[in-house]
Amino acid sequence: MATVSSNPIETVREGTSAGRGLRLTRLICRDFRNHADLDLAVGRRFVALVGENGAGKTNLLEAVSLFSPGRGLRRADLAGMARTGGPGGFAVSMTLAAGEGEHRVGTGYEPPGFDGRASRLCRIDGATASSPVAFCEFLRVVWLTPDLDGLFRGPAGDRRRFLDRLVLAVDATHGARVNALERALRSRNRLLEERPNDGQWLDAIEREVAELGVAVALARRETTERLDRLIAEGRDDAQPFPWAALRLEGDLDDLVAVWPALEAEDRFRMALRQGRARDRAAGRTLSGPQTSDLVVRHGPKDVPAATASTGEQKALLIGLVLAHARLVQVMCGIAPLVLLDEVAAHLDPRRRAGLFDALEALSGQVWMTGADPALFAELDGRADLVRIVDGRVAAP
Repeated sequence: MATVSSNPIETVREGTSAGRGLRLTRLICRDFRNHADLDLAVGRRFVALVGENGAGKTNLLEAVSLFSPGRGLRRADLAGMARTGGPGGFAVSMTLAAGEGEHRVGTGYEPPGFDGRASRLCRIDGATASSPVAFCEFLRVVWLTPDLDGLFRGPAGDRRRFLDRLVLAVDATHGARVNALERALRSRNRLLEERPNDGQWLDAIEREVAELGVAVALARRETTERLDRLIAEGRDDAQPFPWAALRLEGDLDDLVAVWPALEAEDRFRMALRQGRARDRAAGRTLSGPQTSDLVVRHGPKDVPAATASTGEQKALLIGLVLAHARLVQVMCGIAPLVLLDEVAAHLDPRRRAGLFDALEALSGQVWMTGADPALFAELDGRADLVRIVDGRVAAP
């Protein structure tokens, strides 16, 4: 049976709600996106990147997001992050201040060499790390980008990816399980198409799908329930960001909510066997965690999030991401770096002030972007205001 990893990096440290704070004090980008040679030093808890569209503000948030498991906030291929006209690879490094000490972390991409293989590089304090999962020992990152604005009205697949990102911030091995499940499902679909009567091989692959599927469903369920409980405990209808009510909807989600893991695996495996003809006709597996949905309701109004106004959905999403940042802090004992891309621009003055107050209550550093410096006027004296022009830091 596949289970949630007990690796010390993912160990939950309950009761440490204050969290271990750290600050990103220096960010260096070489040949990353439109940044040929950027070296940015900051010191405050709030960092506001301002500049015209296309200047490279979001690129810097993406660079920071690479120090978390997964594919970064744009979910882009590494090769696509290399600067056009550059050598084909890139390097990003950060200095992180934590208490009296500091860590230096780096990651990068080397294009295919003579052997035709590209490589992802990760380093911590000068030593080679096996993957970005190693950064999670002392660094967690959460983010919100404009691409998520249509989350509640979009397809269920978008919400599953969003949920998996929430899980990944507290369980760094979740991405590997999801990827393994996707590979197993592709193998089953291909086997149903090419060798539908090969019962032995189908039994074997369905056993793998069941084990991985239940592990993924359990990890999603745990994070969803913890987040929903944290939101419920602190909900306040008068807050500028409405609270959300969360639940998972899907056949396997119903199984793991009722049955122990081993029993859920057996029942899911039986459902896969019984659904072979149906799945072969459809060309895909029609049951399992790949069909689940994260159901979100606007708490104060008690209506589906998708039926709320555009402004209400934006506020609900911000509140959800802020709650997730608090959950990461409670579960991991690490106050996460929070990346907010063009969030303040679409808020009225009351909600913008409420956002800054909510961020102030978090222990982690916050990086934000915006075209207009006036958006961050209320943070005067509390934020490093950095102007980005054509991939470089402009003079104050």
